Amino acid sequence: MNKIMSPSNKETVGITDGQIDKAADVLRSVLRKHRSEFCDTDVTQQAVTTKQLGQDLLAAFRKHFERFNDLIIRLARPNRNQTPQEALLATGRKQYTTASIVAAMPRGEGNEAKVVFFKPDKQIYDENGLISDENLAKEYKLHGFKPVDPYSLAKANEDDPAFADNHPNATHWKDKDGNCCYAAFDRWDGERRVGVDQGGGRWDDRWWFAGLAIDP
Repeated sequence: MNKIMSPSNKETVGITDGQIDKAADVLRSVLRKHRSEFCDTDVTQQAVTTKQLGQDLLAAFRKHFERFNDLIIRLARPNRNQTPQEALLATGRKQYTTASIVAAMPRGEGNEAKVVFFKPDKQIYDENGLISDENLAKEYKLHGFKPVDPYSLAKANEDDPAFADNHPNATHWKDKDGNCCYAAFDRWDGERRVGVDQGGGRWDDRWWFAGLAIDP
């Protein structure tokens, strides 16, 4: 069963100085153990001074962190001046969409969004291992989230295209006529794709759902 925790329980002050020091100690120990593999000092100097090194190390740490975390938080800075189609094109994914649903995607608000990915409680799935949009809405409320706007979700997947490979993720909303719509990002048969369409979703348990914390 997933733990039901409020965003404040999970965020607190973030990683501590002691944990940062521990991670640095681990890297230091491994590099010392394998120092003989990096015998060309000029190349080594280039490697340790490249601007990308920090981001690559952060990505590796984040991957291990997410193995043990039941909530995954990503900061997204969407361009809300883009058209909906531009926001999807920026992800570089194969599109499986309905043009009218894309055109009416909610834009959301603000320059940045703290997108929280979660999985519903296993007990909420039916006997076929599926969850309806109605029950999914209850899970959002139980976790203290509202569905994230598709602009912010698209930007989170644009920033980290590989995320949806192992964390297929989605959000949903209702259109002006009360019909359920969705934006979903995943990888299938080697193809990274995004789907935006209308339909009463029946989601299986491989999906993560994206939300924003509801202000108290």
